[in-house]
Formats: sequence, structure tokens, C-alpha cells
Amino acid sequence: MTDSRSTTSGRTIGQLVADATADVQGLVRSEIALAKAEVQQGAKVMGKGAGLLGGAAFVALLGLIFLFHTLAQVLAIWLPVWAGYLIITAVLFVVAAVLGLIGKSALGRANPKPERAIAEAERTIAALKG
Repeated sequence: MTDSRSTTSGRTIGQLVADATADVQGLVRSEIALAKAEVQQGAKVMGKGAGLLGGAAFVALLGLIFLFHTLAQVLAIWLPVWAGYLIITAVLFVVAAVLGLIGKSALGRANPKPERAIAEAERTIAALKG
């Protein structure tokens, strides 16, 4: 007669549980390895895309500079060259000032303090103490 804790193959329930645990651990490890490989591949693609976007932004900035030179030269048809550049420079400073004021206003309205999370944590602490 066999022990009540053993199976027909002679292995105990403890051995079967240990084998099942090892199998599950192996599956989890392989899934984690697969996820890491996928994330690394995605990060490579994202890095390449970010580099290309950075290059595009630089070329667009150069194009914007040439656009402003062109506008200054167009104004130079009716005004001296220095006056065309002066007008374009003044317009750029006005745009920069307006954007700066809008940005400062937006930062002033921002509230980065996580008030709801703090309140929830305080309620949790009070519930645990009480």
C-alpha cells in the first residue's frame, strides 16, 4: 500500500508542488525576458524617431531663420536694409515677450501639489489609527 501523500509514480505531493512552482517561475522569467526584449526594441525605435524629430526641428529652425531674412529683404524694397532687419527683430521680440507672459501666467496657475492624494493618505492614516 502506498503512502497517502504519494502519487502512483512514487512522487510526493510536495515534490509535485515544487516542480509546479519551478515551472511557473520559469514561465514568469521567460515572460519577463520577452517583455524586456520587446521594450528594448521599442526603445531603439523610439530613440531613432526622437533623433529624426530633433533633426527635423533643427532644419525647421534654420528655415525659420531664412524666412525672417527673406522678410527683412522684402521690407528692404521700400526701406533701407537695416530698417527691414530692425522691424523683423522688433516683431520677434514682441512675439517672444507675449509667449513669455503667457507661459509665466500658465505656470502661475499650475498647482503641482497632489492635494487629493495627500487628503486620501491622511484619511487612510486616520482610519488606521482609529
